[in-house]
Amino acid sequence: MVVPALACWLTAGVLLGASPLVASTVAALFLAVALPLLAAPLLHGVRFLPGVRSARGGARGGTWAAAVAAALVCASAAAFGTGARVASVESGPVRELAGNGARVRIEAVVTADPLVRSTPRGDLTVVRVRAETVRHRGRAQAVRVPVLVLATAHSGSAISTGPEWRELVPSRRVRFEGRLALPQRRELLAAVVFVRGPPRTAGEPSAPQRAAATVRARLREAAEVLPADQRGVLPGMVVGDTSGLDPGLAEDFRTAGLSHLLVVSGANLAIIVGALLGLCRWCGLGRRAPLVAVLAVPVFVLVARPEPSVLRATVMGLIGLLALATGRERHGLSALGAAVLVLVLADPGLARSYGFALSVLATGGLLVLAPGWRARLLRRGLPAPVAEVLALAAAAQVACAPVAVMLSGEVGLAAVAANLVVAPAVAPATLLGALAAAVAPFALRPAQLLVWPAGLAVGWIAAVARTTAAIPYATIPWRDGAAGAVLLLGAGAVAVAILRYRPARRIAAAAVAGVLVAVLAQRALAPGWPPRGWSLVACDVGQGDAVALAAGPGRAVVVDTGPEPAAVDRCLDDLGVHAVPLLILTHPHADHIGGVAGVRRGRPVGVVMTSPLTGGPEARAAPGLAARPAGPGQRWSVGPLELSVLGPASTGPRVPARADGTTVNNASLILVARLPGLSALLTGDVETEVQRSLAPHVPAVDVFKVPHHGSNRFHPGFFAASRAAIAVTSVGRANDYGHPAPATLALLRGLGMRSYRTDHHGDIAVLRDGARLVVVTRRP
Repeated sequence: MVVPALACWLTAGVLLGASPLVASTVAALFLAVALPLLAAPLLHGVRFLPGVRSARGGARGGTWAAAVAAALVCASAAAFGTGARVASVESGPVRELAGNGARVRIEAVVTADPLVRSTPRGDLTVVRVRAETVRHRGRAQAVRVPVLVLATAHSGSAISTGPEWRELVPSRRVRFEGRLALPQRRELLAAVVFVRGPPRTAGEPSAPQRAAATVRARLREAAEVLPADQRGVLPGMVVGDTSGLDPGLAEDFRTAGLSHLLVVSGANLAIIVGALLGLCRWCGLGRRAPLVAVLAVPVFVLVARPEPSVLRATVMGLIGLLALATGRERHGLSALGAAVLVLVLADPGLARSYGFALSVLATGGLLVLAPGWRARLLRRGLPAPVAEVLALAAAAQVACAPVAVMLSGEVGLAAVAANLVVAPAVAPATLLGALAAAVAPFALRPAQLLVWPAGLAVGWIAAVARTTAAIPYATIPWRDGAAGAVLLLGAGAVAVAILRYRPARRIAAAAVAGVLVAVLAQRALAPGWPPRGWSLVACDVGQGDAVALAAGPGRAVVVDTGPEPAAVDRCLDDLGVHAVPLLILTHPHADHIGGVAGVRRGRPVGVVMTSPLTGGPEARAAPGLAARPAGPGQRWSVGPLELSVLGPASTGPRVPARADGTTVNNASLILVARLPGLSALLTGDVETEVQRSLAPHVPAVDVFKVPHHGSNRFHPGFFAASRAAIAVTSVGRANDYGHPAPATLALLRGLGMRSYRTDHHGDIAVLRDGARLVVVTRRP
């Protein structure tokens, strides 16, 4: 089953980007080649290919022919199926309207849980739906095609999309109005629709989906008795619900190589089904026990949602249970191949799903690599439980590494150790959490009693994730994309070759020891973090802004907070900031105010200062804090720090909620910060128009915070008026906006500024050391 499954997977993955005609042609060619191979055993003495004979030609030739024929038939089926699916989404009225950018009204059925994505202009809710009616210019047409909804509340504000979109569940019927567009990549989508405002619901979800939503909600409610980390992780481990998970902890799980625990997969199903089988056999059901366990599988899929890893695990588990029920020997690789074959033929889109690939590779690693590695570890004297867990963790990590590095651009060095340490806690957390989920819809109090011991196990896992993520070099940078995967495979091949030869091992050991000594020496001699006497730090918060200004021991004024809480919280923790007497939010875009919760995490925050032209969204982003507008000419002193407002003019009209992005950017607060020996101009996201008007009033400073992440909408005179020696650009790695623009960087070079960027340098600290300015950088 493995070879046909791989042929099917590869064919579907390649042809998803091809036209239906190409897919049909490939399918016909594969079938034409397969037919002679299928007919060969029936034709006595006829030899079509070397090694392919009739039944009299020997077992090896017949087996080879059968394998090739099976692979070609499956590839042909995948090609036909992919071509048919591509044709269905690339034709019809929805695709035609999308090509014209038409505005339409759609009635659709939700097919997957909504996802919330943070963008510089606010939260974006992504929902997959099946459009069933599309109305354009008064004409309604019945359709049945997949559509991707991108929903926002307002243009140019940081107001989230509200609960209406985020709380939708699969099978819910909704109506909405939006503008259609063609998908950016060739995929199984008829169109993308941009929607502003909430949907109108038309009926309740199906009874099974309502029941599943109730289970998930009641489990979250039962977990409320646990500490924050535990109540965020437990629903994720049991039913894949990470809605309450702290973003910082989620990043720690990823860094530690434990993020697979937050995705319901084959391990969860194996633990739950194994427990059910044991219970059924204890009750005396014998050979009927697998049939009872089969009944639990659809419930598992319904509650955990049919994500790629869940689907793969489900089909493979059903095949395994069928083998147990019929008394046949269970072959893991055959079951995995059958699962891949069935799922890709049913949904060719899975062929390009990273989640599906990671799930299949992890399972393949456990089946192929882990047994041999376990045997070698046992021969070296390791206890059986330790050898088992270590072999499983290493096999899964190695198998998934090429795909993981394509996504993250990092290689985890501590992942195997972290998985080894958490392994004893995974099964208790999963079983007790699943039992609590089953009990919670009927009796909340007993469910709360069950989640308490489950929380202890989850707490251990979360503690290991946080500790591992804090270890220096827990991950190392690596090239992402396909080139990174190929490079990693090459490095792995070299490592295997070295390990096979004793002289090569000695040379490699010496080289590793030398590198280790150099790294330790570099860390010992390099400036510590935070550098003593720091005045200004531009935090690496991705595509956003967050600046900390020293305001006394353990205190800092924070200007903007980045797009999400975890990054700014990490930066302030590392700086030793325990209190924020003044929080300044320059304007209400999410990449500047989305991380307010991170600033407030464990720190008292005094007053919030906002632009006089906005204010409302910023105040809503910081509930419970006093928000005050700051007009031009106002000054404050916070410890050794002095701040003055350069703009915008407070007499201008207030920016409406639906204003475009440029209008909101130009409402940014522009500040001059002065500390002993250091001054800085903090510019928010102001663009050309405001820069031109303020250029005559810009004072000379030491540090210039480049506006709008280095956008090409700038006025050279504004930059030049600052006469700064250092330019700092806060910008996300590989962002989609082209920031910083080449023209902006060229201008900074032409003005003689030393340019630093958070995407290249990480956190950027500036301080005065005698007569010179010193910049210290650190990659988090």
